[in-house]
Amino acid sequence: MTSKNPLLRIATIALLAGIALAEVFPYFWIATTSLKDLAGVIQFPPSLLPIPPHWENYAQAWQSGPFPRYLVNNIITTFGILAIQLFLGCLAAYAFSKLQFTGRDLCFFLVISCLMVPPQIRFIPIYIMLAKVSLLNTYWALILPYATSALGTFLIREAFNSISDDVLDAARIDGANVLQIIFRIMVPIAMPTIIAFSLFSVVYHWNDYFWPLVVTTNETVRTLPLGVALLREEGTGSRWHIIMAGNMFVVMPMIVTFLLAQRHIIRAFTFASPK
Repeated sequence: MTSKNPLLRIATIALLAGIALAEVFPYFWIATTSLKDLAGVIQFPPSLLPIPPHWENYAQAWQSGPFPRYLVNNIITTFGILAIQLFLGCLAAYAFSKLQFTGRDLCFFLVISCLMVPPQIRFIPIYIMLAKVSLLNTYWALILPYATSALGTFLIREAFNSISDDVLDAARIDGANVLQIIFRIMVPIAMPTIIAFSLFSVVYHWNDYFWPLVVTTNETVRTLPLGVALLREEGTGSRWHIIMAGNMFVVMPMIVTFLLAQRHIIRAFTFASPK
């Protein structure tokens, strides 16, 4: 609803602009600092813009460690987790949405309850189990603890609930089995929600620092956030312009992803909202 009071409208716009500026400014500061030299970083009062920009900072940060390896590990881990989460999430969402079985609502309540449990609580028992089966310092140690997502199951189930049972009955009459119904009919219809959840999952696991720090001790499986954190240990010391250049390797892919997929996020929540 649009307010007829011009002062209230101006105040609302000013408030939203202030919130947007507060959200964007840290990323702007990282980007500008990554293009300064050391003198520009420590000068007071600080300058907003790097004049001239020092693009060589990115090359120096990239060469300070095996960043190509870190990048590959990040891609494998992030999208490996996403693929398993989507597959299992779609199966679970179908069961909770379209199947009738004893204890269905209770099971779904238990799944949703997992959203209230901080993931750090289960890290110690998971670490012990991974150590016993010799999976530390492997991709599986990074992927398996996140193989299921309560949030993904919840969002996809809500999208599946909006699909008429008549559509599924028609598919069964045509000879479609359960997997064909899920992945050829329901998943395409729920694609806005799936894309939005995929974005949330990718952002979370792309930036994950704590769990890779716990289960990896060698560079062959370390991820990009760990590599950036290790820049201070690679002789860069307090050269924040190099560290910020390393941070841009982590931040920029996610910013670009958000810019490209923002309309899917809006569609996902309008898709799952009550009609």
